[in-house]
Amino acid sequence: MKRVVPERKYCLLLLPDLQGIISAEKMRMKRIFSFLFLFIIINLAATAQQDPQFSQNMFNHANINPGAVGAGEAVDISLISRIQWAGFPGAPKTNIFGANAPFSLWGAQHGAGVEFMSDQWGYFENVNVKLSYALRKEVGNGNLGVGFSLNFFNWAIDPSNKNGELFLPASDVAIPSSKVSKMVTDIGFGVFYKDRNFYAGASVSHINRPAVKSQDGQSEMFFFERHYYLTAGYNIQMASPLFELKPSIFLKSDPTGVRGGQIDLNTNIVYDKKHWGGISYRLNEGFVLLLGTELANGLRLGYAFDITTSKLTAGTYGSHEFHIGYSIALQKKRKRKYKSIRYL
Repeated sequence: MKRVVPERKYCLLLLPDLQGIISAEKMRMKRIFSFLFLFIIINLAATAQQDPQFSQNMFNHANINPGAVGAGEAVDISLISRIQWAGFPGAPKTNIFGANAPFSLWGAQHGAGVEFMSDQWGYFENVNVKLSYALRKEVGNGNLGVGFSLNFFNWAIDPSNKNGELFLPASDVAIPSSKVSKMVTDIGFGVFYKDRNFYAGASVSHINRPAVKSQDGQSEMFFFERHYYLTAGYNIQMASPLFELKPSIFLKSDPTGVRGGQIDLNTNIVYDKKHWGGISYRLNEGFVLLLGTELANGLRLGYAFDITTSKLTAGTYGSHEFHIGYSIALQKKRKRKYKSIRYL
């Protein structure tokens, strides 16, 4: 039987159609992957780490616990900048500026604070303004604060955002055609106790679990889940009066179960109450190196480097966190205008 072989001319005529089919299939697969990618990102936004993660949590009580505002005897000003998972496309970048102070009114002690935060990751960017208040009372040898916070969140997703290499064409049907921005409010609550050598606190954020609605208001695009925090620390005077050992623990729940929560075990050694260094262990994630100093003018500088040992190791160079703080004493009789660094 004679074998029939298609003419070359006929085969060439088929090539444009085959190329068109392959091109259309590639476009279809691209849209499918784009949709799946956006679905994963939005799902992570709704369930994963919503409150920013910090490594220098021993300096950052007021950020997570309104009961800690006014816990010192000074106006405390702080700036924190964190680059998490450096080198990872769309990795979180967080900046926080805050100030809090104690005050007396109507025969009682109070604390008040304000905080501005920008938290950007992937297509998403949260801008938050938080107002905190605490009623303070002397208890035993220390001071107890019971506080509330009122938060104003501006939640936004921007398809044109080129954070790192995380970018998809805005023309894709699976991506919003323009920036979507919504404002929500929520409340937090916390209690915080400290004395000269010890502190402990418990708090919860997003008590009312606010939801970001779609443009038509019929569906939820995003919701803030409650997060629960526990902190505690102790100052141990070492044999030499120039050295102090300051162990602490930080626990943050993750109600979604995506990360299984966060547990940090921290240890710092402080020299002459002005210079410190230490190490932290974050369960199931890695280690943190801590370093800081207080300058002659009272300005505090701190740095933390996260060494990731989880599966993210292959895609990141670690995380960097910078902390700048300054305290202005309110006691008129003090000759110095600042207060030495205190973890409490």
